[in-house]
Formats: sequence, structure tokens, C-alpha cells
Amino acid sequence: MSVAVIDYGAGNLRSVARALEAAGAQAVTVTSDPALVRTAERLVLPGQGAFAACMAGLVQQAGMIEAMTQAVLHHRKPFLGICVGLQLLAERGLEHGETKGLGWLGGDCAPLPILENARLPHMGWNEVRLTKQHPVLSPLNPSRHMVFAHSFALTPHDPAISLAETVHGAPFCAAAGKDNILGVQFHPEKSQATGLALLSAFLTWTPQ
Repeated sequence: MSVAVIDYGAGNLRSVARALEAAGAQAVTVTSDPALVRTAERLVLPGQGAFAACMAGLVQQAGMIEAMTQAVLHHRKPFLGICVGLQLLAERGLEHGETKGLGWLGGDCAPLPILENARLPHMGWNEVRLTKQHPVLSPLNPSRHMVFAHSFALTPHDPAISLAETVHGAPFCAAAGKDNILGVQFHPEKSQATGLALLSAFLTWTPQ
């Protein structure tokens, strides 16, 4: 099984690739080549940093968004977005102005509320609670602690796509998805045994 970790200049690419290999993947390629993205059986989009910069990185990779769209939306290959990789699935990001996202899940990538009991950025381990059952997220059932590093999060327009939540001052979406598309705000590659179990579940996931 071939897994493409999409390289657009943002994210812990090698860390994600090593975690996928530890989770059981036999052929993991970190790539900025749209041709390899089209032919891979599963796609992973990591991301770290600002929404606008990450989206610009994708746009600057000639043919990458088209290859991703063909693979994910047309051929329905399993897709996992991690951290900003989830946020980019929004219709728009509201960090440093307004930036158009991929729009695959809808909603906005909005800042977490600034509250007295919740410092930003949101860093470290936090409990994630499933709000809907999903085969890839089954290692979180009923809840587990995962590693976060962010100040923004997806706010879905459609509550049905929200699959898990966590609380940092206030509740927010920690995982979202529909069909063959899944995104998580936390970092499974940094979340030890539970994170590896989640990546393993992604590698065997057959979307309905």
C-alpha cells in the first residue's frame, strides 16, 4: 500500500512519515510531485504554521491541488489532514486576513477564544472526546489524550461533519470528516501509542 505525505513546505513531514511506517505502512513517500499524489493509494496532508502561508505553499506547488482534488474527490482515496492539514479543508481561513481554503469540508478556520483560563497557543496533551463513531478514530473511544499545537481551529458550518471535540477554555472541533476525507487538529505522530493506533486504523480504513 502506497501512502503519499504531501510536501508543500509546511509540517513535520519526516516525523509523520516515520510514524506511518511505525503504524504499519510499507511504502511511504514524502513528495511534492503531483504525479505521485495521483497514483498513491492514500494521502496525508500535514501542516504547521499560519493558514495563509500553508495555503500559499500548496498553490505554489504547480498541479498539486489539482492532483489532490482528482485523487480525493474524484477517485475517493482515503485522505487524512493533520493540524493545519485539517484547517485547510475549510472554505476560508481567518488568520492574518481572509484566505480561501480547499473547501472540502466547509466552515471557517477561526481563532480559538482568548479566555483567562486558556492560554494561546494551545500546546501539549489534551483530552479528545468522540462525538460520533468513526473507524479511524476508534482508538480514541471513549476518550484519550492527544498532543495539540495551535491557536486556530475548524468551525464547521455543518455540525454533522464534527467527529470529536476537546476543550481549551471552550469546546472546539478536534476531528472532522465525511466520506473518504478525515482531518484531526491534534498530532497523532506525536501522541505515542494512541496516535500510532489511529494511523494504523487509517491505513486499513475502507471508506463507505
